[in-house]
Amino acid sequence: MQRFVLAGLSHETNTFSPQPTTLGRFGRSEDESGLLHGPEAIARMAGTRTPIGGFLDILDGHDAELAVPLVASAVPSGRVADESYETMAGRITDAVSAGADAVFLSLHGAMVTDSHDDAEGELLRRIRAIDPDIPIAVALDFHLGMSPELCGNATVVTGFRTYPHIDTYETAQRAGGTLLRALAGEVEPVISWGVLPLMTNMLNQTPLRQPMKDIMDWAIAAEANGEVLTASVFGGFPLSDIPHTGLSVIVVSDGDKAAGDALRNELLDLAWERRADFIHDFEPMTASIARAVSVPAGPVVLHDHGDNCGAGGVTDVMVVLGECLDQGLDDIVAGPYCDPEAAATLMDAGVGATVTLEVGGKVDMPARGLTGQAMSMTGMVTTVSDGRYKVTGPMMTGMAMNLGPTAVLDIGPALVIVCTRPIEPFDVDFYDVLGIAPTEHRILLIKSRQHFRAVFEPIAQEIIGVAGPGVCSEDYSVVEFERIRRPMYPMDLDTPKTVIGN
Repeated sequence: MQRFVLAGLSHETNTFSPQPTTLGRFGRSEDESGLLHGPEAIARMAGTRTPIGGFLDILDGHDAELAVPLVASAVPSGRVADESYETMAGRITDAVSAGADAVFLSLHGAMVTDSHDDAEGELLRRIRAIDPDIPIAVALDFHLGMSPELCGNATVVTGFRTYPHIDTYETAQRAGGTLLRALAGEVEPVISWGVLPLMTNMLNQTPLRQPMKDIMDWAIAAEANGEVLTASVFGGFPLSDIPHTGLSVIVVSDGDKAAGDALRNELLDLAWERRADFIHDFEPMTASIARAVSVPAGPVVLHDHGDNCGAGGVTDVMVVLGECLDQGLDDIVAGPYCDPEAAATLMDAGVGATVTLEVGGKVDMPARGLTGQAMSMTGMVTTVSDGRYKVTGPMMTGMAMNLGPTAVLDIGPALVIVCTRPIEPFDVDFYDVLGIAPTEHRILLIKSRQHFRAVFEPIAQEIIGVAGPGVCSEDYSVVEFERIRRPMYPMDLDTPKTVIGN
C-alpha cells in the first residue's frame, strides 16, 4: 500500500497591504489548533470543485493511505508572519518525514513571508531535503511568482488556466493524474520553465480575452495533442514586490526536455510580442461612475478594483460609494464592506432600528500614502445574518464561506452591506442570505477585479470598472516598487527580452 501526503497552503501576498497575515486568518477547523487537517479536512473538501477536491478524487479508489496534515488558505493580505508559516509548513514536512511515496500540494505561488520572498519554493526545498527522490505534484494559482526553487524541486506543476479561476479542480486533476502515471512508470516528467521581465496588468491578463487568450489556447492545445504532458501560462501577481514577479510559463514533457523547451520558448515569444497589449489605460473614477449614470436599465455592475480583498485590499475604502451618491445614483446595493466594529453596532441594533454610524475607513495604507476615511451614514437595519453561505457558482463550487456577522443598512439611495470578515464577491450566493435579489436593483457596487465575472456577467446589463483608491491599484505610476527585477516592462519601456529559467 502506498502512502500519499496531500496538503494545501495558499495565500496571495500583497506586499503593499498594511494587514499582517497571522495564523488566525488561515483557521477553519473546529479543533483548538484552528487549522484544518485530517478527517475533518477530507470531509469538508470532498465533493468541492477545488484543488484539494480534485486531488481527493484522483486518489479515490487508489489502494493508498492518505495523510492530510494541513488544508489552509487565507484571504489575500500582507506578508505572512514567519511564526505562522513555520507552524503550517512544519505540519507538511512532518508528514513527509513520517514516510510517503508521493506528495500532492495545492499551493498559490505568491505567498511572501517576513523572511521568504518565495514561501512555496522554500516549502518544496524543505520537502526535497527530507527525501531527494519523492515525487511531488503541485497545483498553482494563475497569479504567481515563478522561481528556481519552486520549479527545481517539483516533479509536476500545473496552473489555473482561467481567470476567474473556475478550473481549480481540473488543475489538480492534471497535476495529480500526471504524477500517478509517473508512479506507474508510464511517463517521465521533465520540467521546462521561464519568466519574462513583463509585468502584466491583472485587468488585461485574463485568458478569456486577448492578449492572453491565444497564448493560453496554444498551451492547452499542445497538451491536448499530446505534444507535452502539461503546459501552463501564468499571468503573475504584480502586487507582490519580489524578484520573482513576471509572466511565466512551465511545461512538463515526457522525458523530452527539448520539446518542453521549444513550447516554453514559443509561448514566451508570443507573450513578449504582445507586451504592450498587457498595459491597461485607466479611466478616472469620476468618469467611470458618470457612465453608469447614463445606462438606462440595470443591473449595472460597478467593480471597484482598487480595494479588492481578493488581491489584498482592506475592503473598507468608501470613496467609490461616496462618489456614486454625489453623482446621484440610486437603487444601489453596495458591498460587502469589511468593518467589524460597524457590523457589531448594526447587529446589536437589530432589524428595524434606525442607526447613525461611521462605516469603513478604519485602516490606513501607508505604502500608498492613503489614510482611512470613514463615511457617516444614517439608515434602517433591514437584515442581520451570520454571514454563512455555500458557493453554488463555478468558482470554488461547494465551499462553505463565512462573512461573519453581517448586516444591511438602508440609507435611502443604497443598501450598504457591512461584514466582519473580508470575502471577495465572486458569487451571488451572499446576496441570498441577506435577502437581496441582485437582479431587482439598478446598481451593484462590488469590490472585485475579475472573479465576479463568472456569475455577474450573465445578469448584468453593463459592467464598468472603477479605479478606486487602495492597495490593489495597478496604476504603476503611483506604485513604488523596490524589489522587483529591473528593468521590467512596462515601468522600463526599453526592457530587453531576458528570460530567467532552465
